[in-house]
Amino acid sequence: MKYYITSIIILSLVLTFTGCDKSENVEKNDLKPNVLIILTDDLGYGDISSYGQINYETPNIDKIARQGVSSTSFYVPTPYCAPSRATLLTGRFPLRHGLIKNPTPDAGINDIGISSDEITMGEVFQEAGYATKAIGKWHMGHKEEFFPVEHGFDEYYGILYSNDMRPVQIVEDKDTIQYPVDQRYLTNDYTNQAIEFIKRKKEKPFFLYLAHAMPHKPLAASDRFYTPDTPNDLYADVIRELDWSVGEVMNTLKELKILENTIVIFMSDNGPWYGGDSGGFKGMKATTWEGGIRVPFMIRYPKVFPKNTKIEVPLWSPDIFPTIFSLAKITPNKGNILDGKDITTILQGKEREHSPVFSMHNADIMSIRKGDFKLFVKSPKPYKDIDLSNWSDPRAPDGTTIIAQFEQATPAQYPGIIPLDDNKKIQLFDLKNDPSESNDLENERPEVVQDLLREFKQFEKLLKSSK
Repeated sequence: MKYYITSIIILSLVLTFTGCDKSENVEKNDLKPNVLIILTDDLGYGDISSYGQINYETPNIDKIARQGVSSTSFYVPTPYCAPSRATLLTGRFPLRHGLIKNPTPDAGINDIGISSDEITMGEVFQEAGYATKAIGKWHMGHKEEFFPVEHGFDEYYGILYSNDMRPVQIVEDKDTIQYPVDQRYLTNDYTNQAIEFIKRKKEKPFFLYLAHAMPHKPLAASDRFYTPDTPNDLYADVIRELDWSVGEVMNTLKELKILENTIVIFMSDNGPWYGGDSGGFKGMKATTWEGGIRVPFMIRYPKVFPKNTKIEVPLWSPDIFPTIFSLAKITPNKGNILDGKDITTILQGKEREHSPVFSMHNADIMSIRKGDFKLFVKSPKPYKDIDLSNWSDPRAPDGTTIIAQFEQATPAQYPGIIPLDDNKKIQLFDLKNDPSESNDLENERPEVVQDLLREFKQFEKLLKSSK
């Protein structure tokens, strides 16, 4: 007993005289990890330099990839906002969680949102003792019953829907605190909110869901990043400011000595709109071609994942929910049926198999990808030629209700390969050898078509038989 007491005294003296306190000296392996998800809006696969962008650089975002794992075949279930976001936060395919369309206040779509029966990441983290905050775009309902603070988040700050939907107003928790919103300062505002939360909650585990508005239209950048002397590059200005934001948040984690104990994810909710870059894929946002559903994804957590690693196995956003809680060693007290799997071993390079991933639009499953092959089971959205001389965006900046730079991208700046193919229902593509979805193999590989149709029907049956 005397030896035990003496050892404690000596250890205490060593810690005191070396100037170390608990937060600096104790390795955090025995602590719950913080979780930071940075979700961009309409960021294309090719919009960051580590995924092939050459017209500008994104060093801070690229650093996450260099210090962690990035996926070259990561998918979201829908090529538009609300269903994709609900899937990310619940781990469930849209036909399970039920939010298959976008709530849109200025179009009168007001009564849809995330169900109270859904269990979000925020709710699980709350039950595990985490501080939780959502910043930025929510888009899972803008009536009070759908607010983030009703679905697992202690705090909320942001615009409840897309930044081109009127009224553009900042809500804090449940109260509107800013209207109208000058969107030129929105990325900076969200960044400051994130940094303030991290500093305030650094002593306990936290979950921060930072859902940027950009580069969703209207594109907007602060004076520091806007380059009016070089027209038609507002999109690049916006991405450079997003990259700055990532750097500021990551540097804050590092300065507070909590970066190594923080799981960091960076991704997009779907493919790009006009002005963006699909990375050479066909289609864009609102289509289930690769350009609409394949997005950049990277995760940094050095305790578990190797550095500077790329994974080619097709993965999808329903995987994030089970993976995050596996990494955090948290078992939800209650749960719903999930459509993803824990992909830790895949991200570590130890496993090379994943079940099929699916895309949908409205209430229809559109495609299935398994391994190298992607099969359309319904006709993908065709391209419609637009007469630019008569085109105008009804939600363009007007200087009063929507405040942003008047310079905006147009349909002339299509972000991917224009899908001019025949509007066939069944189409098969070998994405390893044909990533642009140009060579339909339906007739050449009937055995693959039949295999994928079986997988599709099994998944469809499973969705109908269980919630």
